[in-house]
Amino acid sequence: MRATFAPRSRRHGRTALIFLLPNFVGFVVFTAGPVLVSLGLSFTSWDLLQPPCWVGFDNFVRLLGFHLSPEGWEANDPYFWKYLGNTLFLLLGLPLNTAASLGLALMLQDNLRFRSAYRFLFYLPSVVSGVAIYYLWRWIYNPDYGLLNTALAGLGMEGPAWLSSLSWSKPALLLMGLWVSAGGQAMILYLAALSQISPELYEAAEIDGAGRWEKFRAITWPALGPVTFFILTMGMIGGLQGGFEAAYVMTGGGPFGATTTLGYQIYNLAYVHFQMGYAATLAWTLFLLVLGITLLQWRFGSRQTIA
Repeated sequence: MRATFAPRSRRHGRTALIFLLPNFVGFVVFTAGPVLVSLGLSFTSWDLLQPPCWVGFDNFVRLLGFHLSPEGWEANDPYFWKYLGNTLFLLLGLPLNTAASLGLALMLQDNLRFRSAYRFLFYLPSVVSGVAIYYLWRWIYNPDYGLLNTALAGLGMEGPAWLSSLSWSKPALLLMGLWVSAGGQAMILYLAALSQISPELYEAAEIDGAGRWEKFRAITWPALGPVTFFILTMGMIGGLQGGFEAAYVMTGGGPFGATTTLGYQIYNLAYVHFQMGYAATLAWTLFLLVLGITLLQWRFGSRQTIA
């Protein structure tokens, strides 16, 4: 029996390898290969015109290091820390988006009339092309004839120059992100998780005299813990890497770099200033930052979720 089935299993293994080979080759050529090349480039200086020049860890020292000046310690690359701050500031939208998604899911869970239509309308912004949404919101934020300032003028208030203001440009992007993300994938995940909670738990809580808030705090929120952890983890990863499209289309990274994120800075360094080696250094630094935050979130967040 063993001798009979061994050749057949080997044939099945070879057949599986033949089918897997195109995907494996594509992964090596278009994903793993470029990633390893970018790691090597992070230790070089390369402007696309001359051959790469090995500089060792100079790029990392330039990016992350500090030097002593007459005014005190200063960053070798102050733009990196500024754009890191912009990236972290825009991450403040993550808890807002998560709370809004949960609120919409709770609302749409009830037996509302035209519930399917509401779900479709709330989910629609998340499937529309990002560029189209950014152009729409750039018009909404227009200080002269935009919808938002026109509405404020009708109330007797003067709206700011949203996207060209140092004070309002980042909050404007947060507001747009909330509108796009609130009814997106997080809402769908919450709706799916809510449907898995046993109605008997709520019936038992009602018999004990629990109100709506007590039922949410004791039953709904603990049951949604794993989904919330997943949403926050993926949102954190996407938020640290994101911001490029909105900055490119709506603000160009301005005003004065106020909306430039690390992702947009990588694009500027590589394809505007042709500092390919330094851009690769920033990309790998961003990767290590994302990896570190994700590992911390998995270590402590998952423990609390299980508890």
